Formats: sequence, C-alpha cells, structure tokens
Amino acid sequence: MAIATLTIDLSAVTENWRNLNAMAGGKAAAVVKADAYGLGMPQVVKALTRAGARTFFVAVAEEGAALRKFLGKGPQINVFSGHMERDTALIRDAELTPMLNSIDQMLRHVEALPGHPFGLQLDTGMNRLGMEDAEWTALREVALEQRPTLIMSHLACADAPDHAMNARQLQVFNEMTQDVGVPRSLAATGGTLLGPDYHFDMVRPGIGLYGGLPYIDARPVVSLYAPVIQIRDVAVGETVGYSNTWVARGPSRIATIAAGYADGIIRAMGPNARLHTGSSSVPVVGRISMDLIGVDVTGVAEEPEHLEVIGPHQSVDTVADFADTIGYEILTSLGARYKRVYL
Repeated sequence: MAIATLTIDLSAVTENWRNLNAMAGGKAAAVVKADAYGLGMPQVVKALTRAGARTFFVAVAEEGAALRKFLGKGPQINVFSGHMERDTALIRDAELTPMLNSIDQMLRHVEALPGHPFGLQLDTGMNRLGMEDAEWTALREVALEQRPTLIMSHLACADAPDHAMNARQLQVFNEMTQDVGVPRSLAATGGTLLGPDYHFDMVRPGIGLYGGLPYIDARPVVSLYAPVIQIRDVAVGETVGYSNTWVARGPSRIATIAAGYADGIIRAMGPNARLHTGSSSVPVVGRISMDLIGVDVTGVAEEPEHLEVIGPHQSVDTVADFADTIGYEILTSLGARYKRVYL
C-alpha cells in the first residue's frame, strides 16, 4: 500500500483534556476548530464527550453547524468569529453561541435573534479580535443587560511564561471585566499552564489536547509512518530529486517514500528534515516533492519497509522545527490521503 499511515490516539487526547481540566479545577472546554486541528472533528469530539467535555469552541459558524449535526443537542458550541453576516440561520438552527467581537456584531445579533445566547470577546492587547476598551465602555451596560453567557479574551504570548505581555493582559482583562457578574475566560492551553490567576471560570485548551507545545507534559497523540516504495544505489556525483540540489559524496542507498507536500510534509523542511527507522535517524535528501521524498538510508542495518515521520523518536513540534514553523501548522496541514487509524 503506497499511502502513509496516520495514527491518532484518542485516549491520549482525552487524557490530555482530563489533565488540563484537573489543572484548571474542572473548568476546561475543548477547542476543536479546523477539524480538531486536522485530526478529525467527529472522532475527537466523540471521545472528548465521553471523557466529560460539554463545552466546545470552533472558529466559524459553518464548523459549529457541522459539529452540532453529530454532537446533538445539549453541549454548548461557541463560535470565535462571532455573528457574521449571513450566519443568522446557522446560529439559530444549530443552536450556536457566537462570541461577539464588535458593536456591529452585537446589534446584528440582538436584532436578528433576540434572546438567543451569545458571549463577548474583548481585546486586551492582542489586536486581533474583540472589543477595544472604548468600544466596550460604550457597550458594557447594554451588553450586560442582555445576559451574555461568557466574556473572554485571548493571550498573545502565553507560550512564553515569562513574557511581560501575560501579566499586562491579565491586568487589563481584570480591569475590563470588574464586577460583570458573568463567567469569564482568558486562557487557552498556554494560559492554563500559567496558573490559577489566569483560569477564571473557564479555560479553552486547544493544541495541548493534541500533544503540542507549550504543554510539554502532554501525551503524544499523532504518529505518521510513510511506506518505502523503492531503494536504489546512488553513485558518487549522482543527484537526487528536482534541480539536483543533493549530490552524493559517497556511495549511497536512497529510499523513496510515499509522502510529500500534498500530504502536509512542508517543502521548506527538506534541507533540515530527518526521519527514523527504528532508533536510527536518517536525513531527507533532495527536494520534497508533491508525493515523494528521498531519504538517505546508507548504512542502515536492515532495509526499512517504512520510515517514521512523526512518532516516538520525534514529536510534531520537532518536525515543525525542520521548517521553522510550529506544531499547529504541521497538524492542520496533514493531508487527506493518509490511511487514518484511530486508537
């Protein structure tokens, strides 16, 4: 079979959620946007629901509507992007809770769906989504009269615990939400790890559920093994791959594996990337192409049938480092061609 196998350990996802939930005193929701960070929203959410999760966050209303179809009635589905134009029917029919980001969204929501639940997002310094202080001051009393379900903000630098921005945003959030009488949420995974001052009434772990940094104690969730299609001898001076970027300096054995940038193996990682056969680390050679990657297996004791891309010898964040990116991008780029196995 010339397709790679992506194994997703759902028991690891639920263990990571339970641990973060315990860390936050039983106040953890679950962020399952982008198809549960590329790992399959239906499968992941089913496992999280069995583990006790009852509140979920998605990026857009369309994701929320898809989630509601297999999640059913009951659990709360919050939408980070709020109430956009033409979202009204989705929000109403799927019983979604938009996190309103502006006065315009507030007006749209209360006019189109009076009495329908909503939350509010405040900007405490990230300058991405949410109401700035002046906007919130103008809207605060009217908004609170409508009984929002949650007031939230988002930390910009939580993956760097010592960054001054964390304390600054915490102070601003406390000032903006003083005496609101509404549940509050500031922390995603990184904020949860910063400690109780950041936990408020709800935390919203995402990447930590899926085994990524900054949750260094997370149980690994993903493994990826690519089959070897062919192994050939390459003589001194011969090249491998497009544009002759790699030249053999000695007699070499080159394995070609069935994976490439169409499968989320980022092309830019090629010069730095290493894979594993057993405990042996082997370098990628030549350019990563759409469907194929060359790997130098010279000197490996046994010819491998497959090579580890992600697994016990290198995490998703190690692979991300090869391309100077982050584990989020690797997870959400994992392609549709993989044979997916859920444990």
